[in-house]
Order: sequence, then structure tokens, then C-alpha cells
Amino acid sequence: MKTRSPLFRSSALPLLAVFLLGGAIACDGAPKKGARGESAQDARAPRRVEMVKAEAGHLPRSIEVTGALAADERAEVGFRVAGRIARIVVDLGTPVAQGRTLATLAADDYESRVRQSEAALAQARVRLGLAPEGGDGGDEGSVDPESTAPVRQARAQLAEARATRDRVRNLFEQSLVPRSELDRAEAAFGVADANTQAAFEEARGRQALLSQRRAELEIARRQLSDATLVAPFSGVVAERRGAIGDYVSAGDPVVVLVRIHPLRLRLAVPESEAASIHAGQPVDVDVLGHGTVRGRIARVSPALGELNHTLEVEAEVPNPQGTLKPGAFARARIEIQADAPAVLVPTTAIVTFAGIDKVLGIEDGKAKEIRVRLGRKSGERVEVVEGLAAGDAIVAAPGNLSEGQPVEAER
Repeated sequence: MKTRSPLFRSSALPLLAVFLLGGAIACDGAPKKGARGESAQDARAPRRVEMVKAEAGHLPRSIEVTGALAADERAEVGFRVAGRIARIVVDLGTPVAQGRTLATLAADDYESRVRQSEAALAQARVRLGLAPEGGDGGDEGSVDPESTAPVRQARAQLAEARATRDRVRNLFEQSLVPRSELDRAEAAFGVADANTQAAFEEARGRQALLSQRRAELEIARRQLSDATLVAPFSGVVAERRGAIGDYVSAGDPVVVLVRIHPLRLRLAVPESEAASIHAGQPVDVDVLGHGTVRGRIARVSPALGELNHTLEVEAEVPNPQGTLKPGAFARARIEIQADAPAVLVPTTAIVTFAGIDKVLGIEDGKAKEIRVRLGRKSGERVEVVEGLAAGDAIVAAPGNLSEGQPVEAER
């Protein structure tokens, strides 16, 4: 049998490839006319976009700072007198009104001191010629020393001594008595006069003693009152440090009380904005999980900090329900100008990528990116601080429009 030559085999392979390729083209059908050309043409077709103009408007001008909330008042409340705690009627988280009882001491000793002072006062009143059970209104000042018994007695003795002296003097002038009798009468008169002066001084001393006894009674009653610990202001118990049976000295903290309505927000304002801050300015406070709360600047430091050159500011933040907690971190926007000029654009016109904000305009029929710096947002509009001027036309909603893509503004 004859074998085919190598030349036949080498020339048959290209023919087979052409045959298969032609069959594949025939099976797939003829290529669509102008498919690639039409796709390129579509890519170059201008995209119709709606244009808007940046508008000149007004927005409140504000600065943003951070700070921490603090209690408006915080007091470590303790007894003004020493003693042993008899009861504590509050605990952690208890809301209290001003004047409410927080705790009491065993008051037996203080009650005894009150009774002792009352007895001493009654005794002083009697010595001054007053009723022992009279009022405590300072009536010792209304007592005339002339009306007291010692002064009346001394006055009577002085009158008798004066009469005796005058009678002896007359007799001496008539040479009816010796000189010694006149000298004794003169001396007796001098003693009576001195006794009268001493009686006046004693009456005044009894008036002073009555005042002293009354003051001692007031102190004893105050100490008895101080054996009851009351809330100095309305607030919430933040800590309980004492326990029943503990002996406490005067001033030892028993309860820590905080006032949480309103709260204080302490802020540090940069030196560049310090001149714009004053009391009464509104503050929008953002607290995580609580939304935005409107407060106001209440206190402004008169000087900048020497180390950080910031202005210390305190804002009052209302907290009637007690939902905000002292110590929470907060962001604050201080409104320093109520109606500041601003350039405003729709929020839909803003494209943000990699932290960069931009809008798109049209230049030579193509989209052009414009970097902008944004300010405050007001509803569906946002302030453009840098990058645009009022009247500049931009794409209202660029979507996935990219720089250099052909565009055509809708009319």
C-alpha cells in the first residue's frame, strides 16, 4: 500500500484550519454591522445633565468645639456637728428636693444642751427682773437699769446718805457737832454714791449675761438642728459614704449630691475665635445616643489659658429628664453670627471620594471637577466655604459622572 508523502501532510493542515475557521464563522453568523463602531460612538455621545447655580444665601455662622458635661453643682454633704449616725434615708441614685432630710445623728446630747441653755436663760431673766418664761426676742434691751432692785436699793441708800450729810453739815456749821461727825457723814455719802454706780454696772452686766444665755440657747438649738442632714439643693445622690452606726466628725462627707439640671458644658475655644464669644450665645450640643440639645453660653473666662492659649467657656445645657449624664463627651456648635452670608448648593450636587468633596461643572463640553470645602448643612442645601462663588453653574446630580466625560446641559 502506498503511503502519503510528508509534503501532502504539511500542506493539508493549513487547509484544515481555514476550513474550520470558515465553518465557525458560518455557524456564528455574520458579524453585526458596525457593532464596535456604534459602541464607540455611544461612548462619545454627550450626556445630558441638569444644571443649577450656586446661590447666595444666609446661614448662622458657628464654630465647632468639643468638651465634657459636668454637674452644675456637686457637694460632699456632711454634718456640721460630730456624732453617731442614727439613720440614712437616701441611697445611690435617689432624687432629692432642696431641704429634704438625708440622714440624722443620735441627738440625745444636743437635746440635753438645749434644756440646759433654756434653764440658764430663765435664771438670767429672773435676775434682771423679767419673767422666766418670756420670749427670746431680745427684751433685755428694754429693761431700764433704774427699775432693777439693786439700783433702787442703792438709790435709796444714796438719798439717805445725802440727807445725813446735809444735816450733819448744818449742825457742824452751828458748832453743834465735831468735825469727825461731818467726815463720817461725807464718807458714808461717798460709799452710797459708789454703791449706786456699782448697782448700775451690775444691772448692765445682767443684761449682757441675758444676751449671752440667749446666744448659748441659739447655738444649742442650732447644733440640735445640725444633727439632721438636709439637701442644700435639689439633685440626685451620686454617692453614699456613711453607714448607720458610724461616728463622724464635723464636716465628714456622708452623701455626695449632684445637680444635673441644668448641666455645665466646659469648652475650650481657640484663640482665633475668642473675640466672637460672649454670654448668651446659643449652643447646639451633640451627645452620643441623645441627639442634639440646645443650650446657651453662661460663663466666659476673662483670660486665655497660658499653656494652650484657649478661652475657657461654660454653657448651660437643659436636662429636665436627667437623661444626660455628667462626664459624657459632647460636640458643640457655638452660633457666633445669626445671619452670615453663605454660598449654598444642593446636597445632591456634592460628590465625596476618599474624603475629598467636589462638584462638577462644564468646560468645553466636558465635565470638570471642582474641589470645594463645605460648611454647615441647612435642610437640602449645604454651604460651600471655598471653591465656588454665587452664580457658578454646577451639575445638579452628577451620580457617576466623571471628569472629562462629554456632557450637555439640559435646556
